[in-house]
Amino acid sequence: MELLTIEHKDFTMIVECTKFDGIWNKAKSNVGEDKLYSTYSWSEGVVSVKRTLDTNHEIDIEQGVPAPATFFDNADYPIWIEFKDYVKDAQFGSILQNDNDRFTFRRHILAGFINYKNEIGRSEIQIIYKVDKETRTFRFGFEVLSTKLDYHEHWHVIVEDIEREYSMLSLDYMRRTFHGFSPDQNGEHPDIVWWSVFEGEQQKFIKACKSIIDRPRHRLHGEEVYLRADKLKQTPHNIENRLAEHRKEPAYQYSVEQHILSNDTQENRFLKFALHQISKRYEDLRQRIEAVKTASDTMKAAMLATSGTLKRLQHHPFFRTIGRFKGISQESMVLQKATGYSQVYRTWDLLRRAYSLNDGLYRLQTKDIATLYEIWCFIEVSHIVKAQLHLDDEDVEHRNRMEMNGIFSWELGKGEHSRILFRKDGVELAELVYNPKNADTENDDVGMKDLVVPTVPQKPDIVLQLTKNDLQQGIKMTYLFDAKYRIDGKDKGVDVPPEGAINQMHRYRDAIYYKDYDANALKKEVIGGYILFPGDGEPNDVAVSKFYKTIKEVNIGAFPLRPKDVENRKLLENFIDELIHTKSYETIAHVIPQKGAYLEVGNRVLIGLVKEDNRLFQTFMDGTATLYYSGKQFPTTIALQDLHFFMPYIKGKGIRDVYEIVKMRTITGKEAKQTDEDDADSKALRLAFELRYVRKQYAEFQPIDTTKMIVYTFVDTTFDKLEECVIIDKL
Repeated sequence: MELLTIEHKDFTMIVECTKFDGIWNKAKSNVGEDKLYSTYSWSEGVVSVKRTLDTNHEIDIEQGVPAPATFFDNADYPIWIEFKDYVKDAQFGSILQNDNDRFTFRRHILAGFINYKNEIGRSEIQIIYKVDKETRTFRFGFEVLSTKLDYHEHWHVIVEDIEREYSMLSLDYMRRTFHGFSPDQNGEHPDIVWWSVFEGEQQKFIKACKSIIDRPRHRLHGEEVYLRADKLKQTPHNIENRLAEHRKEPAYQYSVEQHILSNDTQENRFLKFALHQISKRYEDLRQRIEAVKTASDTMKAAMLATSGTLKRLQHHPFFRTIGRFKGISQESMVLQKATGYSQVYRTWDLLRRAYSLNDGLYRLQTKDIATLYEIWCFIEVSHIVKAQLHLDDEDVEHRNRMEMNGIFSWELGKGEHSRILFRKDGVELAELVYNPKNADTENDDVGMKDLVVPTVPQKPDIVLQLTKNDLQQGIKMTYLFDAKYRIDGKDKGVDVPPEGAINQMHRYRDAIYYKDYDANALKKEVIGGYILFPGDGEPNDVAVSKFYKTIKEVNIGAFPLRPKDVENRKLLENFIDELIHTKSYETIAHVIPQKGAYLEVGNRVLIGLVKEDNRLFQTFMDGTATLYYSGKQFPTTIALQDLHFFMPYIKGKGIRDVYEIVKMRTITGKEAKQTDEDDADSKALRLAFELRYVRKQYAEFQPIDTTKMIVYTFVDTTFDKLEECVIIDKL
């Protein structure tokens, strides 16, 4: 399908996409048709630009006026440029050699294709061609949109959120897309910003330097000289007496001050200094960029030409009489307003500034949207954990650091290098690490101490560990998150995460173990795994979706997470809040064990007799009991501080239900039996357990070996030894 037709005085350019209808409908479903617009720009020579809507409709495109978008991520766009007969050579002018290699010029036609993959943002197609001996360049600008997120809103929020947390982390180099920025007085001013600013300023800077050299500002400089009387153009008053005295001596030389023109001004010294500094830094960066394998020959040639021009300007004879720059003691109107000088000073001032991600004239290339989304998800999870723990900034310790990756770009350190610790009053509450995989050969490190993968490599993006002290001191509950910039269609109006990613979480959970060095054994570590994806849907519909319901069922599932989607973000907030505030033994109790295996949690369970005459008997039969009280005596052999669970033994039936012991206290017999009697028995103290129902240990009541009972009332055991108490009917 033809999408764009550009009529130029030298050529006709056509942009196509065979699967565009499907791409448009997908983006329309995920983002909304009203958000699928772009603004176009182009250099001189264009007669018309037309955008085809369907087989019967096309519209004229105006520069800078929003119009239906053409370019989306992860789509092939064949491009055909048919030149007039007088064009003898042409090439695609990308900064990436791979893009240029996809285009060939034959019989006045330049043809090839471009695919932006996961790169979104502003982009430009550049065509370089020759007419006779003249080299001409054509540029066509537009936005590349995402089919999953709103580029005009969501993408900008993601970039801004990342930059707010980690300055410069969103930036990259050797990308097809870029983001406009403005110089700022404060903040970071890295090499990439310097290079990007000078890239936009270099032609104006070079032109200004040449203009100054051709017509420099100079000053009159007073200099003492000795001249004969016949060489004096005018007679200074201070030598009139000496002239009279030596009038008969024609060879006598008189000391006079002569004014001569000099280029050695503070403004020209500044020019010499600025040109030297800029040239030096440009050459250093040029060599670094040239060493990148993906850099195109076209780009290398252009950089080399600029470097040669700067060197020639530096060695111009004009600078031989110019002294060393020692700074400007006062405001120079020449630097601010004079032709040429003002531009040099402007470029120098811009190159010293930082950057602001407000739209501006200059370009900064950014990481692809999949990587940006991954980093953003990590930041969002950290913010949610902090909020649900009710912590202040001083309670959060960022041990994460950024590491140089390539020429200009930075990446967040992985695993141990991206650790965030959440503490309160010196007590560790949670730990979060960012641990993305770059390649299959580099994904064998889970990123946290003592976590091992004895089989095939596994590497989740985000690992959350919650520290609990209710079951045993410092027990850690581990949860895995993977950010996926993918949507696999819709189901009942709700975006669906990729099925393969869900399966991956199963593999993660099953493959990652905890190395217990004390016991010299591997133990299961991970509680659950969850996908974060840029999905959308009504919260009520998401709450009943399969990928969300499975979180409760098997602790594997997905959460939609996108900028400004407050309602669906609450699903993740509530979930993490539940993880934080649910007691560890309750969490472990809901973990599904392997067949024939039992959870080894080290917690104890007390089995206690409940008779029919107990006033609370029916609540134990129904599983609604909230209180259990002992007789007048409680065995001293039972360590109360280690009790976690209670199972009622219904006389004549057996055991079935598990309760959590929420609290222990003493009560009187009168309070226990709820009677009005006031005798010695009613005043005797009894031990009471406040209970909360957890689960059914068995589907039906199981009889127990009553010989194991202490004082015919209690059995003190653990879950892993519980079967030793149960009588198995062998018939």
